[in-house]
Amino acid sequence: MAQLKLEKRGHTALITMSNPPANTWTADTLTQLRDAVKSLDADKNIYALVITGEGEKFFSAGADLKLFADGDKAVASDMARIFGEAFETLSAFRGVSIAAINGYAMGGGLEVALACDIRIAEQQAQMALPEAKVGLLPCAGGTQNLAWLVGEGWAKRMILCGERIGAEKAQQIGLVEEVVATGMALESALAMADKVAEQSPSAVTACKALIQKGRSGTMQSALPLERELFVGLFDTKDQVEGVQAFLEKRKANWVNG
Repeated sequence: MAQLKLEKRGHTALITMSNPPANTWTADTLTQLRDAVKSLDADKNIYALVITGEGEKFFSAGADLKLFADGDKAVASDMARIFGEAFETLSAFRGVSIAAINGYAMGGGLEVALACDIRIAEQQAQMALPEAKVGLLPCAGGTQNLAWLVGEGWAKRMILCGERIGAEKAQQIGLVEEVVATGMALESALAMADKVAEQSPSAVTACKALIQKGRSGTMQSALPLERELFVGLFDTKDQVEGVQAFLEKRKANWVNG
């Protein structure tokens, strides 16, 4: 039985973590995630990606600690590398990625959500980066992505003090963008993904790149690029279609190019 399921629903790809009981990550599932996102990047019919966990209790509990029980540095190195490759590939996905957090999101399980563009959590969800409790650290973007979203103070509370937070607090501090009733995260995420399909895919890709540029560059360097990419959109069919559809008061038919 596949531990990572990929399904395409119209312009949306749905990835489901399916490794009971806690949907933990393995080297195989991380490799599958990396390769799946790369294939979705190449599929011009896919505009959005939703990732969720199977079952009612866990989104994902992260890595299985049994992997690190014997202190093998070679295993640690391999796992750190593939965690990084998988989640950095997810962050770089040209479309919109949405995490439907349907339960516990711990360690690498929270880090995959942090690698997404938007997070929707069910009201009972719990989130933590507890690696330091077992002598480890979040090595799949957690120290950087969490601090970027919630600021240093809350990142330090969660990582250095091991603080676990619920969905309501997560929304208050900016870790998740929406809280929904139990059992509604996936439906809400898919509905949001449908809204993405109303946007020009070419424009979305350019906008996402510009927004994320703020993490590594300065506003002074981003503003000229913003104007450059704006003009570049006039080389796309989507720009002509978008303006014509608006003027003709009809729905646009995007070609993602």
